[in-house]
Order: sequence, then C-alpha cells, then structure tokens
Amino acid sequence: MTAYRLADRPEGIVDALLAHINSLDEDVMLGFYDPEGMLVDADGVAQRGPDAIRAELRKYFRLGLPMRISARHIFVAGDIASLVLDWSIVGTGPDGAPVDMVATANDIARRGPDGLWRYLIDNPFGTALRQPAR
Repeated sequence: MTAYRLADRPEGIVDALLAHINSLDEDVMLGFYDPEGMLVDADGVAQRGPDAIRAELRKYFRLGLPMRISARHIFVAGDIASLVLDWSIVGTGPDGAPVDMVATANDIARRGPDGLWRYLIDNPFGTALRQPAR
C-alpha cells in the first residue's frame, strides 16, 4: 500500500495534493482535508463533511484521469496558506468522450497541531464567476 503523506512545509502542499488526488481514491483524498474542511462545487456551493466532500470528489475521480497542477502563488501567514493553482484534467474519459477541464483554484490550507498541512477550503473553480458570495 502506498503511503500518502501530508506536507510539513507550505512548499510541499502541491506535491502532497497531487499524490492524494491522483490516487483517484476518495478515502485517500479525504485524508488531505482539515476536519473543518470544505470543497466548493462548480456552482460555488460549499460541500462540508466527509459524505458531501466524497460525493463531489467522485465527480472528478469517475473520469479516471490524472490532474496536473501548476502553482501560481503560495502565500503563508502563520498556520494559514493561500494557494492559487492552475489545474487541468485532460484526456479521454471512460465513456470515450474527450475531457478538457482547465481552471484556476483559490485554496486555503491550514497547518494542524501535528505540523502537517491540510486543505481547509478547496475551491477548484476559485476564479470563475459564479453565484454571489453568501
């Protein structure tokens, strides 16, 4: 079994994210989230708690394709990191249809008491215009 490690430095968050997400395993990816974490869906609605996050992750993992990520910015203030990430999932899906998902995420990670970084806010379409903030 592969060990999926969390980052102990902000610079390692993206590599840890890639390893977790490209496992295409919902349980592995859930370990990347802070206990108070959320995953914002494509409509801008925060999905909270393991069941809701798992359901949202399933939409990506069903494609069976790896994600590529390029960090645009990582800013750190104490135990909080703000990440702006360009990402893509490109290829042929299991149904034979082409997949071309490209977006910029605006994410927040928090260092836990154990010194490891986890996602507090996973906002994969963070720069897209969506419904107004609430």
